[in-house]
Amino acid sequence: MNSLKSNALEPTRAELDGLGRGEAALRLLPVYGLPIITLALIVLFSIILPNTFPTLLNLRSVISDKGVIALLALAAMIPMAAGKIDLTVGYAIVIWHILAISLQTVFGIPWPLAVLIVLLLGAFVGFLNGLLVEVAQIDSFIATLGTGTVLYAIALWYTGGRQVIGMLPAGFLAINGTMLFGLPIAGAYVLLVALVLWAVLEYTPTGRYLYAIGANPNAAALNGIDVKRFTIGAFVASGALTAAAGVLLASKLRIGQASVGLEYLLPALVGAFLGSTTIRPGRVNVWGTVIGVVILAVGISGIQQFGGSFWVEPMFNGMTLLIAIGIAGYAQRKRGAKSGLQDTRKTAISEPSPKGGTTP
Repeated sequence: MNSLKSNALEPTRAELDGLGRGEAALRLLPVYGLPIITLALIVLFSIILPNTFPTLLNLRSVISDKGVIALLALAAMIPMAAGKIDLTVGYAIVIWHILAISLQTVFGIPWPLAVLIVLLLGAFVGFLNGLLVEVAQIDSFIATLGTGTVLYAIALWYTGGRQVIGMLPAGFLAINGTMLFGLPIAGAYVLLVALVLWAVLEYTPTGRYLYAIGANPNAAALNGIDVKRFTIGAFVASGALTAAAGVLLASKLRIGQASVGLEYLLPALVGAFLGSTTIRPGRVNVWGTVIGVVILAVGISGIQQFGGSFWVEPMFNGMTLLIAIGIAGYAQRKRGAKSGLQDTRKTAISEPSPKGGTTP
């Protein structure tokens, strides 16, 4: 029932000490390869497009466009740490941004209360996903695909394919429209969420438990970890963060429509998967996910400024994912081969000699 494995493949200091400089660089390539590629793309596009790419206007545009995707990628990353996939990040944002607007324009609910209702409903949907996966024992891919499809159908039924339009209060519009240090506040939201998730996953027992569950849920259970509780909690957190992304999208678009949202699913999942191929290869992590979204944003922005067609974005998303996974797979094979060689040597050293000792 485990959709993903969460096994860190980053080289240890002991591994690096026994390698030459060239071999050590190859082992570190999957760890820092994606950040290096990101910086290289930024430099390349800045040189080729000096009048449009390295500008404050372009930076603002990238942050504003990719802020929602970054939040969804971080939301998808949380269950991935426990070895599960949450596809509702792409489907649920459709109904959450429609609901955030409808509660205000149709039902006259004050915007702070409307936002709170959306967040609570998002957490509740995450709780349902957790129950389906852990109690009903449905694979997370199937369970969240079913839940997401139902939510999308509800959005289509409610809107009838039409836009939800109305006067929204200035406070709600400021959720996305505020500028902080000359940049869209969406970037600050992403940074704040990333810092919180990084602290939880890296420095708290909860984070260690989630990674242990993702690596081997049976072993985690035998070690006293409440697998069901932490996995359900991961889905709840993912659902609440997805709802927050829906609120941000509603504040940005100022209208609700069922045709908006599904296009965020692929880049969000690509960003989360890319996060498992860098910084800590083989294990989803916060800063890897952020870098994954950044490289997508930089690459697509640069290519589009060259006049790329509408198919450029999905093509770049898919190609980047394949290349990054290839790099991580290379690191896994190299580490596996090295571990096998070391085990063989240890076995040979410990084997008894014909004279009753051990072989040299």
